[in-house]
Amino acid sequence: MADSKQQLLVVEDEQTLRETLTYNLQREGYEVTSCGDGGEALELAREQSFDLIVLDVMLPTLDGLSICRILRKEQRTPIILLTARSGEVDRIMGLETGADDYIVKPFSLGELLARVRAVLRRTTPETTTRLEAGDLSLDLIGRRAYRAGEELRLSHKEFDLLAALIRNAGSVLSRDQLLQQVWGYDYPGDTRTVDVHIRWLREKIEGDPAAPQRIVTVRGVGYRFEA
Repeated sequence: MADSKQQLLVVEDEQTLRETLTYNLQREGYEVTSCGDGGEALELAREQSFDLIVLDVMLPTLDGLSICRILRKEQRTPIILLTARSGEVDRIMGLETGADDYIVKPFSLGELLARVRAVLRRTTPETTTRLEAGDLSLDLIGRRAYRAGEELRLSHKEFDLLAALIRNAGSVLSRDQLLQQVWGYDYPGDTRTVDVHIRWLREKIEGDPAAPQRIVTVRGVGYRFEA
């Protein structure tokens, strides 16, 4: 789950989409403020401190590109632009206004959530240096993992995968979400890559890899880490 202190502003004039994004981001643990007007969005961004702004391009009163240009002169709050335009020129224009990412409609919720996490990871200083889960311990600075005090021999991706699972302990992560978090959302592989690495990881952290108690398969969905 997300850090409960992370504050997001969602700016989208289409009410159903705005409510859907707000609901799902709140389920991820973010605190969300939302509005559907560009002028109001600019006021909110100036009055409050947000960790990330999800900003539609086409808005009443003031469009998203103009908001992005104005805010970039005043602050460094990360911005993800939402647009129905998929042309390369439009994408370049959006990024050149200072946006940190750009998502073309229609998009999946999984893609949006992964992009939100990715931007926040890039822009939020890492304050946690260790992750703990039972007898498992991860040193995030030294990139070392231990089980009951004994160091585990994990590959780079196994370490990142275990860290992602522990950070989201108790929540079900789909294979696509794990691909996006660990390999990057544009990773060209397929979900079998996740399954293979999960199998390798289970062999190193489970008492009985054939009957896993820590990395649990949720059929038809993905995996859940039990702390």
